[in-house]
Amino acid sequence: MKLKCLLLLILFLLFQTHLYAQQDKNILILNSYHKGFQWSDDIIDGIEEVFYDTNIDTTTLYMDAKRITSHEYYKEIGDIYKLQLKDRKYDLIIAIDRFAYNFVLQYYPKLFTDELVFFVGIEKYSNKKLIRSGLQKKTSGLLEKRAISDIVKLIYKMMPNIKTLHIINDNSASGDDTEPYIYDAIHEITGKFEVNYIKRTNLEKLKKRFSLYRPNEAVFFIRFYNDKPGNLYKNTEIAAMIDSSKIPVFVTDNLFTGNGPVGGKIIPIKELGIRSAKMVLAILEGRAKTSYIKTDDTYTYEFDYEKIKKFGLDPNRLKRKFTYINKPISFFDKYRQFINFIFLIFPFFLLLSGVLIYNLYFRLKNSRLLQARMEFDKALLNIIENPIVWQDKDGKIIESNSKFLDMMQFPCPNEHEIKLGEYLKKGDSTSLVQSLDKFITNTSISNELILKNKEEKEFIYYINHKEYLEDLNNSGGSVTVFTDITKERHAQLEKDKQQDFIIQQSKLAEIGEIFSSIAHQWKTPLVEISTIAQEHFYMDSPDKKTLENDHQYVDDIMRQVKYMTETINDFQTFIMPSNRKTIFDINDAVVKMMNIVEHNIKYNYINVNIKVEENTNLMINGYKNELMQTLLNVVNNAKEVLLKNRKKREGNINITIKNVQRFVQIDIEDNGGGIPEEYLDKIFDPYFTTKKDGHGIGLYMARLIIEDKMNGIIGASNTNEGAKFSIKLEVSNENFSS
Repeated sequence: MKLKCLLLLILFLLFQTHLYAQQDKNILILNSYHKGFQWSDDIIDGIEEVFYDTNIDTTTLYMDAKRITSHEYYKEIGDIYKLQLKDRKYDLIIAIDRFAYNFVLQYYPKLFTDELVFFVGIEKYSNKKLIRSGLQKKTSGLLEKRAISDIVKLIYKMMPNIKTLHIINDNSASGDDTEPYIYDAIHEITGKFEVNYIKRTNLEKLKKRFSLYRPNEAVFFIRFYNDKPGNLYKNTEIAAMIDSSKIPVFVTDNLFTGNGPVGGKIIPIKELGIRSAKMVLAILEGRAKTSYIKTDDTYTYEFDYEKIKKFGLDPNRLKRKFTYINKPISFFDKYRQFINFIFLIFPFFLLLSGVLIYNLYFRLKNSRLLQARMEFDKALLNIIENPIVWQDKDGKIIESNSKFLDMMQFPCPNEHEIKLGEYLKKGDSTSLVQSLDKFITNTSISNELILKNKEEKEFIYYINHKEYLEDLNNSGGSVTVFTDITKERHAQLEKDKQQDFIIQQSKLAEIGEIFSSIAHQWKTPLVEISTIAQEHFYMDSPDKKTLENDHQYVDDIMRQVKYMTETINDFQTFIMPSNRKTIFDINDAVVKMMNIVEHNIKYNYINVNIKVEENTNLMINGYKNELMQTLLNVVNNAKEVLLKNRKKREGNINITIKNVQRFVQIDIEDNGGGIPEEYLDKIFDPYFTTKKDGHGIGLYMARLIIEDKMNGIIGASNTNEGAKFSIKLEVSNENFSS
């Protein structure tokens, strides 16, 4: 029970999480700076790029902390946001840089309720401050870490003879956060070269200071937005100062790359925003915990190609993968579109010229290839053992193989003095098959042509004739293949003879049973004839005979003789094999079969019931005598089983005839106890028998007749009282109606 409750709880939580993930989300972005400040604008661009195809709506508020940082402004903006955000509800707040982050921590109780907090762009993080605000379980963030120490080492590798490195940082809260990392880097290279740390100055002084070239000096520019008095410089002004420097300037991010600096180990600012947005998505979708603080360590090595060449530096010294910015455009890059156009059309001109040249070459070569191909095809055709011939739509022979030519030398079937080929030439028909039509034997399987050579050796060919149409020139014709099936037909004849032998052998096996039945049938009429003769002999006197009495005696005797004659005729009809299929009434076959053994069945006190369902189509196309033989075999088997079990029960044989779809089905059931299960799959096998003196060909013969000769189905199964044999034969199409 506890396990079920736990599973239900888990499913409920998963369902709730899924619903929460599908709902629209609202995010408030608090930007510490003004719109147009490139650093924060690039971060926001990265965030919005990730959120573009999601169900997240963003609202951005700009705090302008680069221009105004007074305590009064801090308080006033808190009051303004309190009024502005009064009726707004957000799922998460993104604070960009320290000013916005500190503002959220201080004013969270006044402005928000249970919104999650995420910060980005901060370099120095205090967990104690977060704990004091009580938001440690709701706050996550991505710390920015400028590669100060790595860039100093990078400069030293690229300028191994450097004597002085000027490090520039501004007088701001962000600058203060970076300062410890600057001192750590200076400490690491103590004694290798001089470091001049510049923080409290202005842009004009910097511009003037680096306006003269001094060998083995470099500038490491970290940031310089605010000077000592607090003036804010634009990015264009800073970029102009960097570009005018006569000594190489290295930077930490990509805000100015391509506009003056040599380059460095760069933080891609927009990528910082993209990674922040992905973390936010993971938090909102429940894939990440809400108190997750991570330091971004993704950097790229970027260098300005022109500045590298100007100062004679080599980034390959770093043994790092790097990219060049402002790399000069090569001739191919400059004229890329024109070259692409030339390369695009040149293959067509080249192809056209090649086609013309190839066409001339192909015409010469193709004639040779065609001749070789024709000879090859001819050789292949001659290898084939069967005659093959092609005709066009007018009946003209296009091609044939050597076997066809040999066949044309055979004598014509009805005019032995001329050859078959000469006979066909005299014919009016355009089709070879039509000319041969009167010699073709149409069997149930195929069209066959029987020919004899001069030595009277017989050949049987199966004719396969197909029309074809060529779409290219709208012409067509026919192909005729004469497949030599002589061996197959002779083998089939031998098989049929063997089957007929087995069937006749089976009939002979039943003759004893039939003679026994005939003996019973003749016993009564013979007694009748004897009685009539004695009565005629012991009359009072010949004078009392009358002509009428004589006629009566003769009629009585002839009636008995006629009965005996019909009996022997039925036996003769049964014993004669059927040479061809005929359409006959299946019920008539059943009745005649029973007439042959009727007295023997009755003599053994066995009841036979024949039932034909109403509206049954009884006409089939097959071999009547062979079907009667099959039925007789099944009935005799049932009789023997019933005689064996005489003491146990009264013998009954039920014969039912009905239509099943397009078939006539004969069911022969007895109450003799059934067939042992282990024998059911074997009773139709040749020479399988359970009788002491049995020959084992009766039921095998039955399957041979029904399935091979009449294309039917025969099977055996057990019922509650005995065995059941079912025979299914297809109804004749000439008589069947649905």
